[in-house]
Amino acid sequence: MRKAAVAGMFYPDGARQLKELIEICFAKSEKKNVEGLKAVIVPHAGYIYSGGVAAAGYNLLKDKGFTKVIVLGPSHHVPFRGAAFDNNDFWETPFGIVKLFSFPSEKIKNFPQAHLREHSIEVQLPFLQSVMKNFTICPISLGSFNDIFSEIMKQLDDKTILIISSDLSHYMPYDVAKKIDSETISKIMELKHVDYDDACGAEGINILVDIAKKSGWKPVLVDYKNSGDTAGSKEGVVGYACIAFQDG
Repeated sequence: MRKAAVAGMFYPDGARQLKELIEICFAKSEKKNVEGLKAVIVPHAGYIYSGGVAAAGYNLLKDKGFTKVIVLGPSHHVPFRGAAFDNNDFWETPFGIVKLFSFPSEKIKNFPQAHLREHSIEVQLPFLQSVMKNFTICPISLGSFNDIFSEIMKQLDDKTILIISSDLSHYMPYDVAKKIDSETISKIMELKHVDYDDACGAEGINILVDIAKKSGWKPVLVDYKNSGDTAGSKEGVVGYACIAFQDG
């Protein structure tokens, strides 16, 4: 069992308070319908900052029949090469436990240390627990020089949703951040790779872009905000986008 590492920091550590905050996030979120949903890019900051944008993505998952979730998130604390599974059987949040699954892969190693303190995947679980029942999750932490595009493609089917955890620009003045983020979003919409300086989850985004090009998926911009729009100063903001991918 992996215990929650960032409950009480990125989101409340009590179930009632967490439920109330998530309900606020959903109430503030953009409401769109994306048919043929295959994947979603969502942010991973504290819920008071990015929760509304994340909720816009998780709104899309309701009643879609997904039972398996693959989440790709960057490693903020442990530098390593490649990609890493977690070898725990369950992850715990204030809402309860989620069962994990993995799959045979020579390119993805069991490396629980990459997940131990990492928030980029953990913060997605309470949202998933709010919109889905009876699902399993495969958390994959991404280090540098990973090459798992083909590994992920093999696992995708109509019951599996791919979640990419990524924020955009970091600590730029408000207007500068909006310009940089607009350019980054345009690249994603054009199925081009993004720069590591412009998105902390660029590894996952670029894997998704490659899958989308190979599979004929089309991106749909669902929402964009930065922390200056939500709960922070405009002097140095962090950008958040929700981009869905649908079967073309």
